[in-house]
Order: sequence, then C-alpha cells, then structure tokens
Amino acid sequence: MTKTAFISIVGKPNVGKSSILNRLLGAKIAIVSPKPQTTRTKIMGVLTLDETQLVFTDTPGFHKPHNKLGEHMNTAVGDSIGGTDAALFVTEPSGELGEKEIELIEKFRQERLPVILVINKIDTLKNKNSILERIAELSKYYDFCAVTPVSASTGEGMEALVEEMKKLCVESPHFFPDDTLTDQPERVIASEVIREKILRLTDKEVPHGIAVSIEKMREREGRELLDIDAVIYCERESHKGMLIGKNGSMLKKISTGARIDLERFFGVKINLHTWVKVKENWRNREGLIRNFGLD
Repeated sequence: MTKTAFISIVGKPNVGKSSILNRLLGAKIAIVSPKPQTTRTKIMGVLTLDETQLVFTDTPGFHKPHNKLGEHMNTAVGDSIGGTDAALFVTEPSGELGEKEIELIEKFRQERLPVILVINKIDTLKNKNSILERIAELSKYYDFCAVTPVSASTGEGMEALVEEMKKLCVESPHFFPDDTLTDQPERVIASEVIREKILRLTDKEVPHGIAVSIEKMREREGRELLDIDAVIYCERESHKGMLIGKNGSMLKKISTGARIDLERFFGVKINLHTWVKVKENWRNREGLIRNFGLD
C-alpha cells in the first residue's frame, strides 16, 4: 500500500525553509543565502521512503511586497497553501510573530489545514529549555497537529519531523517516479546557482535587483562537457559595474563559484560564460517578470 502527502513549507523570509528542504532531500535543489527573499518561486522536492512519498513545495518568504515581483512571490505562497494536504510553518526560536506570519496562520484556519510547527535554528540556542516556552507561546495561535524543533544546519530533529509528516499521508499512488528529486528544469537550476553566488558575494541593494537568464545549455556530442551561456540582468548601470568588478574580478568569482557547484550537481565538466546587462526597474515590469519565469 502506497501513501502520499503534498506539503507546503511556509514562513517569513530567512527562517531556513530552503535549508530544511535541502536537508530533507539530502541534496541541494533550492539555493540558500543569509539574505531575505532568496527564494522567488515555488520549488518542488520529492522524498520517497519505501511506500511513502512526501511531495514538498518550498515557497518564497511571505512578506510585505514593495514591487510587482514581491506581489507574485506572495501569490505563490497563497496558492501553495490552498493546493496542498498540509503545511510546515517554519519559525525561529525567538521573536514576535509578524503581521505576515499572523496572516499565514489565518490562511491555515480558512483552509482547515493540518500544520506542523517547525522551530528551526535550535542549534543557535544557548539554553535549550527556552524552546518549551517558545512552543507554549506559538501554540496559542493555532492548533498545530505537531511541533518539531529542528536544526537544518546540523540535521537535529529532522528524523522526528519526517515521522510526523508520514502521519499526514493518505493511501494513494505515488505521483512521481521513486527516484524523482525535483521538478526544476536544468536551466532553472543553473540560473539559480548563479544567482546564489551573486547573493553571497554582493551586498546591499544589488542582489535583489538581479535576474539570471540561461541563453544556451548544450552538452557537447561525445564529451562529458556542458556549455552554458548566462546573462545576468540588473536594474542600474552602477550595479552592472559592481557585478563585473575591477578588470572583471567579481564576475570571475561569481562564475567560478557557480561552475564548481554546477559540476557537482550535473556530474559533468561545465564551460560557463556569463554577461551582465541592464534592464531598468524590471521587478515592476510584468513582461520581464514573465520572461524570467518568475510569474
């Protein structure tokens, strides 16, 4: 008898949703960085454990939008909640719940959705006993079906989380082949890896104003070599200069870091070429958002 559950991973920006997904799958399919709103679109991951298949949707952080791209990101979160069997509501070990987190909880209530409260980053706690106070505090907001403290960084608590999610599965055929990891096309994975390097290597307003488009992705016949041409779009000429760097130094760092990660993921040598172009105010232009696959 096979069982399945579709589960959304939701929460405010930068609480570690993508890190939890990567840890659950044992592979990096979602990029991570210390900067908020790293994830821009829904990312599906599949974990098959014998007869049980868990299908995850990693969502952007639910936040107050400042442009049309932000509006699309919030819509992705709302759509995800309405289309799944259950949710992981990811929070941190301390801090008040914000307006958008309260809004998420209201969406859970409207959908009558089973929700597991996942308190991430417990490895940062000096006093682990404080987690009990946190659980009592957050349990006032919703009747969570389970509460699981975890650390996506160390893996602590992840096995217990998987066991709680298995309880949410219902008898059903598996919707994906058992060896499926994600639905992300290879071009999307390549563009996201490049964007992750930009997020980690640049500062201030530059990272959030960039998009990456894969113009060419082709494996050379008879050779384990993949040619990738990528264009990095930014919103200002000054940002273009920062992305390229003196004598191309920053662009070389970005490309080298991305190439190493892509070779590890695809298992072949990568010949990566990158360019930087300006598209002013693209985050408020519906056509460009759609062209970049962010709608």
